[in-house]
Amino acid sequence: MEAVITVVALLFVLFLVLGAYATVKVIGAAKRGVDRTIDQARRTVEDHTLRAKSFAQPGPAGEIAQLRLKLRTSMRATQEALHAGVGEDESLKESLALFQRLSDHGRDLDGELKRLESDPDRAALAARLPSLRERTERVTGSADALRWAARDRARRFAEDDLDSLSAQIDVEAGALRHWTTSDTTAPAQPAPWPEAPAAQGPTAGQTWPRTAGDRTAPEPARPAITPPVPRAAYPWQKKPRPESTT
Repeated sequence: MEAVITVVALLFVLFLVLGAYATVKVIGAAKRGVDRTIDQARRTVEDHTLRAKSFAQPGPAGEIAQLRLKLRTSMRATQEALHAGVGEDESLKESLALFQRLSDHGRDLDGELKRLESDPDRAALAARLPSLRERTERVTGSADALRWAARDRARRFAEDDLDSLSAQIDVEAGALRHWTTSDTTAPAQPAPWPEAPAAQGPTAGQTWPRTAGDRTAPEPARPAITPPVPRAAYPWQKKPRPESTT
């Protein structure tokens, strides 16, 4: 009885532990989903704000907003392209590692541009714009190069696979149409007609070649008249009277 109680207690504790673990996992997944949703909403709001500033604020402030919007758009597109392709192409892991290093420079540049948006010294801001523009072009140029290289690689692999698939389909289609080659073979020629022999007399005629089926066994000779079968004689029958010669 004590063993049964111990087993039941252990099962109860095990169920409690599994339930707590599942609850923690579900809560963690829900929290990560909420965090991703919040981050995506925040990025969308920031992008719309930067787009509005680039059109509404003239001068250096509006240009800085344009640089930030360009930088964020390029880096986000490259990140999505590399993460989407690394699952199918292992060689993109090195490209993804390079992009992580490039992202550090991009975040530093984005933070600097964000601080300069509220700088009241417009003259100093205008003086720094050329260097900021050059840094932005270098970062976005490198990101675009990685993104387009990954896309070209994926497209090349897709074209090679399509070429191989088309060749296999052509071979299979030819195999399925094998009856066209067998139907086009020349039909068997019929047996030639026998030639008429030279005229050797009034009874000479056309002769046909003998075949294996024509060589039948000769039939046995039959007598002209079948002899009578002797009948059995019975004691009550009369003897036949000889016919008269007169």
